[in-house]
Amino acid sequence: MTVTADEVRAWIAADPDETTRAELTALLERAQGEDDRETAQADLDDRFAGPLEFGTAGLRGALGAGPHRMNRAVVIRAAAGLSAFLAAEVATDFTVAIGYDARYGSAQFAQDTAAVVTAAGGKAFLLPEPLPTPVLAFAVRHLGTDAGVMVTASHNPPQDNGYKVYLGGRAVTGAGQGAQIVPPFDAKIAERIAAAGPAVDVPLADGGWEVLGDEVREAYLARVASLIPTRHTRGIRIVLTPMHGVGGATAVEALRRAGFTDVHVVAKQAEPDPDFPTVAFPNPEEPGALDLALELARAVDADVVLANDPDADRCSMAVPDRSVEGGWRQLTGDEIGSLLGAQTGVAAALTGRGVFASSIVSSRLLAKIAASHGLEHRTTLTGFKWIARTEGLTFGYEEAIGYCVDPEAVRDKDGISAALRLAYLAAQLHDDGQTFTDALDELALRHGLHATSPLSVRVEDLALIGEAMARLRTGGPTTLAGSPVITTTDLAEGSDELPPTDGLLYLTAAGDRVIIRPSGTEPKLKAYLEVVVPVTGDVAAARRTAADRLKQLRADVSAATGL
Repeated sequence: MTVTADEVRAWIAADPDETTRAELTALLERAQGEDDRETAQADLDDRFAGPLEFGTAGLRGALGAGPHRMNRAVVIRAAAGLSAFLAAEVATDFTVAIGYDARYGSAQFAQDTAAVVTAAGGKAFLLPEPLPTPVLAFAVRHLGTDAGVMVTASHNPPQDNGYKVYLGGRAVTGAGQGAQIVPPFDAKIAERIAAAGPAVDVPLADGGWEVLGDEVREAYLARVASLIPTRHTRGIRIVLTPMHGVGGATAVEALRRAGFTDVHVVAKQAEPDPDFPTVAFPNPEEPGALDLALELARAVDADVVLANDPDADRCSMAVPDRSVEGGWRQLTGDEIGSLLGAQTGVAAALTGRGVFASSIVSSRLLAKIAASHGLEHRTTLTGFKWIARTEGLTFGYEEAIGYCVDPEAVRDKDGISAALRLAYLAAQLHDDGQTFTDALDELALRHGLHATSPLSVRVEDLALIGEAMARLRTGGPTTLAGSPVITTTDLAEGSDELPPTDGLLYLTAAGDRVIIRPSGTEPKLKAYLEVVVPVTGDVAAARRTAADRLKQLRADVSAATGL
């Protein structure tokens, strides 16, 4: 659909920000000129392709002017919609905690949110500086606020920003208190945003919100450090990278308070930098993202490498492994999840209470670990908005390096508390004369080798993802890795256990599993592959068998998607 000049001028008139007004004005002039007219019009059409959709991930998109971008006008209207929802559903004296990262625009978006909340009659608590997402999630529970807003695009590329919403206090009770929004709250807030009117007409207070001191971060650090028995820690050598994000200082201090003082931070990635200059994508899972950390680990003879994403809600790990080139191996999200699950299971079994949860695309191994400790396990939809609201949750994770080890305090993934627990595990293994490979081998001997691998395709045209899912629904694979597909489940139909979601699950006679779904936060089609190989003694042989099967699965799934 071609946007008209009048529609563009109307948005410009309602935009409170001089920079984005000028950006759109210049683009409109180009679209009406003789040079580069078609390119400029196409750019305008994309910026006005519809409002940036507010859903269970809140808002996330590229920075820029127009309704289909992240900018002050979009954020102000989002804050107005959230405030109207809280005033109607909770009370006119609603409260909101607000945090932000170091991306372009984050501080301004956070201040705009505080100004809108205050003008609407609510009480806004603004964190004092760019801080990790887990600190904001902690603040919602710690302060008992009715909602929380975190301005972040997490591990997205530099040109993006986002707006994540939590509900707590009087807005949500029970296990979901302090977690990210889920239906029907997203739709209710979206309705209020749509009714908010032009951004320029939304009242903004000049002040009146509370800029917090360091007390929330201090309380968070005390809580995180308390998760680790200090008497069991030792001087293991840790390499840490915050990936140019806001988690570095908080993670180092949390490790120090827990007794880990031999910490080496990757210098080129230590300070917040919204350009993320040393990595193609600021995501520890991406190839090459840990190159600098591994280089430092070899130089200082480290015991473990820990990596957070830019807003520090995710955590990855690499460990020494002489069997691979370079002597270090980055563990998968599922391997880390199983290790943390086993560690948690030992403690939870002492009380005989506890529930583990993992997303449907994560390994099935966690369910076996839970059962071996006499604990329950729940499978949820992808995303911590679902995992964190599991009733009685003790530990939850998803394969995309997200872990919740302290759900009572932070009902979201938390890369800093997970890093501390992994450092503690490294110390425990060292004291027992074992390695991380030994620990993974022990799980394989006990439960079978569960090997997983992601397969994702990034696209420029989102329509390609819908077309691929349609092809799979009309003619999906009948065999995978040489084994017949015995079950095909369309997750969009929902079930007694899971709400509907756009995805397909294939199970083969050999016990292999493939799940294919569109990403909820990035322009990707994602496939999650898992093979299970029984182990009778030779774990190395089982790993080779699993690697071959995964390779076959990747080839077959790639062909099936047509991308």
